[in-house]
Amino acid sequence: MVETYGAHESRIYYVEESTYGQTPTNPAMLGVPAENIDAAIDPSNIKVRGVGNIDLQAIKKGLRSVSLKVSYPLPSEAPINFLQYAKAELNKSLSIQVLYYKGIFASATDIISLLYTGCKFHKLTVECGIEDVVKATAELIGQDLAVGTSKIAGATYTDYAGAVPFYESYVKKGISMLDRVTDWKFAIENNLKQVPVIRTTSGYLLKYLPYRHRNLTGEITFEFESKEEFDDVINDASFDLEFGLGGTNKAVFSGCKWENVAAPARIEDLVSCKAGFVAKGPVSIS
Repeated sequence: MVETYGAHESRIYYVEESTYGQTPTNPAMLGVPAENIDAAIDPSNIKVRGVGNIDLQAIKKGLRSVSLKVSYPLPSEAPINFLQYAKAELNKSLSIQVLYYKGIFASATDIISLLYTGCKFHKLTVECGIEDVVKATAELIGQDLAVGTSKIAGATYTDYAGAVPFYESYVKKGISMLDRVTDWKFAIENNLKQVPVIRTTSGYLLKYLPYRHRNLTGEITFEFESKEEFDDVINDASFDLEFGLGGTNKAVFSGCKWENVAAPARIEDLVSCKAGFVAKGPVSIS
């Protein structure tokens, strides 16, 4: 009997698909240094009732809904390798494998494999605060899930190390470096739509997973040393925001305006300024 798996006995890897919903042959799997993994499947059961019976008459599987949520610090060796797929402009899907194992990973035993196929980013949130590292939370929706007891045949598995501390990040407004920031975060919401069609073969799987209207939002917290953000709101100012993601990597949001600005003052605390923003777009991750 195998003992319960611990978090230290789990890993997550991904590879870009060339054909939607199909894992490439002999894939080069790239690791995500996850802090939290939430792997889920929902059969969306259709519950059939009828007269003459107090209980259900039948339970039929509906549209299979597979989802993944993973939180991780950006690895300094490859900060944007995974999160770049949140850009709808790429229109790429991923195969993502969650592995639970015993022993040393290179020669792992007692493997449980959850292989998600046809995955796209539903939402991505990236954030950073003082005395912390830059972290991301990715919410993905997929087409199908295959359960197994081994790694992918012919696959290679590569992991990335390191993290991006707050002092290796930055925030720019236009061309000006903002030196009053204590916390920042941004979110890309792709609002994916699961589209099934009536068919006799694999009808319980979605056929398309298109992007819909995108929301580009975020929030920056400043030490309250300036009235600049209030001036921007009064003047209806538009600007670009650039966030440093480690090394030369960055995310740039174009056509931003402050959504709301507040400067709360509380007893025995310093005054801060929280400024939420919305971006017209596009967004660049490079």
